[in-house]
Amino acid sequence: MFFDWIWEILFYIGFYKRAKLMIIGLDNAGKTTLLSLLKNGKLVQHPPTPRPVSEEMTLAGITFTAYDLGGHQMARRLWKDYMAAVNAVVFVVDATDSSRVEEAKAELQGILSSELPMEIPVAVLGNKTDKPGCYGRVELLNALGIQGDVQTYGKSNSEGRQCQLFMTSMLYRQGYGDAFRWIAAQLR
Repeated sequence: MFFDWIWEILFYIGFYKRAKLMIIGLDNAGKTTLLSLLKNGKLVQHPPTPRPVSEEMTLAGITFTAYDLGGHQMARRLWKDYMAAVNAVVFVVDATDSSRVEEAKAELQGILSSELPMEIPVAVLGNKTDKPGCYGRVELLNALGIQGDVQTYGKSNSEGRQCQLFMTSMLYRQGYGDAFRWIAAQLR
C-alpha cells in the first residue's frame, strides 16, 4: 500500500512512466519472438499466436504493458479494439517475404489512416534482415508506402502521426533497441 503510493507520486512527477504498446503485423513476422526477447532476453521460435498475449517490461525508462495480438486473419479483427487504449504501436514486417509485402502495406496503411489517435507513434520493424533476399531499408520504405526517414501522417507535420522504419534482426538482436528508444522519446 505504501509502496503503491510512492510509485503513484513518482509517476505523477515524471520519474516513473507507464505505457501500453500494441505489437502487430502479419503472421510469422516475428512479433512473439520480439516480445520474448524483450521480456526474457531469449530467442525462442514460437507457434502462431492463437490469442492476445500481454507482458510487462521496463525499457528505456518506461514500464510497458505490451500486447501481442497475433497476425492471422481472424486476429487482425481485434487490432482496432485495442487502439483506443495504447500509447504506441509496433508494426512488425517480415522483410524477406516479398509475396506478402502488399498485404503488410495494406494493413499498415489501414493502421496509419485509422481512428488511432494522431499522437500515437508507430514504429515499423523490418524484421529478418539476417536472411538472404531481405528488402533494403529504402526498398522497404517504398514497398510499404512510407517514404523518408520519419514520415508524418495528417493535416500538417505538427499534427501528424510519427512513423519510422527500423531494420531489425531478432537472431542477431539488432535494431529493435533503437525502435524502443525512439518510442520512449515520442512518449516523453
